Amino acid sequence: MKNRYHYASVLKALEELKTMGFTVDFNLLEEDIMHHPEHYEILHIYRYEGDTNPDDEAIVYGIKSNTGEKGVFVAGFSPNSESEAAKVLHEISIRGTRG
Repeated sequence: MKNRYHYASVLKALEELKTMGFTVDFNLLEEDIMHHPEHYEILHIYRYEGDTNPDDEAIVYGIKSNTGEKGVFVAGFSPNSESEAAKVLHEISIRGTRG
């Protein structure tokens, strides 16, 4: 993982990533992320924190696949809202910060 940013909203993060060529919706490839995390690299993480409700927190991942596709994965940040793929991405980002 290279960069971590904080934005005013998820929409702002998605707009910024789109201008950088991140156009694939990796939420549609959740199963592949879960079964083949080694095929993906997290290049950017955008974290949005809701003003009043912790359930409004979200993370937008800017991801590059081993085939060169760049896209995004949006996940809830609270422990009870994370999908299995989001947990895998979180583990990838933690490993990336230690490398």
